[in-house]
Amino acid sequence: MGAAGGLREDFGADELRRLAAKVKDAAEARRLLALAAVRDGMNRTEAARIGGMDRQTLRDWVHRFNQYGPDGLIDIKPTGRPSKISDEQKEALKQLVETGPDPEKDGVVRWRCVDLKRVLGQRFGVDLSEVSLGRALKKLGFSHISARPRHPVQDPEAIAVFKKRMARPVASGFFECAMIGLLQRIRPRTKPGQDGDTRVPVLINFAASGAIF
Repeated sequence: MGAAGGLREDFGADELRRLAAKVKDAAEARRLLALAAVRDGMNRTEAARIGGMDRQTLRDWVHRFNQYGPDGLIDIKPTGRPSKISDEQKEALKQLVETGPDPEKDGVVRWRCVDLKRVLGQRFGVDLSEVSLGRALKKLGFSHISARPRHPVQDPEAIAVFKKRMARPVASGFFECAMIGLLQRIRPRTKPGQDGDTRVPVLINFAASGAIF
């Protein structure tokens, strides 16, 4: 690498520093400053120290810069592992969930991840884990729903009767009558209290059957 470090000639040191001041990524800015130092004739070791890298890494970024320009100094995010199911298979999975299982054919009344895993394996030969299948379903707009627990000796008829009773409207004037009955159980003291206040109420004891709860 010569004085200019083999850099392309259409970017000067001042222009590289101006780009470093504008970019938002700190790593990209350090690389631009290191290349600006190379453009000024600084040796590789010192220029690499400015960019927080070693000489070999600086050499790699020089090649990226010469090929792609300043955009070549941006970190390329890994794409990650490709999906095991294609878009067509995802669409088939979506329709399968929306349609629901056939109890006679599929042997279940509602889909579980383990059931869908088995169906995908039979139809498409895809070996997908339940966790990955759950993520795929979430991306398709579905959510996991757990069945509500039910007591083994629960009486459906008794539950229906209870719901009907709770749904009945409250009789008109019920609360007014209740308040009147409660006030009738409160009497003022006939004699002044120790503080001379006759407005202190006292509760009259009645039978428990006549109490309001």
